[in-house]
Amino acid sequence: MVNDIIADSLTRIRNASMRRLEVANLYYAKIVVSILEVFKTKGFIKDYKVIDKDGKQFISVQLEYDEQGKSAINEIKRISKPGRRVYKGHSELKRFKNGYGTIVVSTSKGVIANDEAYKANVGGEALCSIW
Repeated sequence: MVNDIIADSLTRIRNASMRRLEVANLYYAKIVVSILEVFKTKGFIKDYKVIDKDGKQFISVQLEYDEQGKSAINEIKRISKPGRRVYKGHSELKRFKNGYGTIVVSTSKGVIANDEAYKANVGGEALCSIW
């Protein structure tokens, strides 16, 4: 059993990206689907599908690569962990990696990217960062 489903999912995506795999398979959780939706809108992954296999749900993630075969993901990190939660106010969420990266934030308005949280004037728990 996995204790931190978000960290496990990010590690699976990171490993698949380093090995240049087309698809990464993740355990299903609603929070992971919300994070993947942010990744998809920002262009870090192509698409994802929820698959039901023998009564268990999995997520199949299609990774994004450019023409030279370089991954769209340079770095992916977990910020807030189960043992140490990290919260950020809206003023701390203005820019990340000079606009090239994204911090995924769990707010009262749902799981959104840092630039959307800044525009909505809300802060929250910084789940992970990607660039």
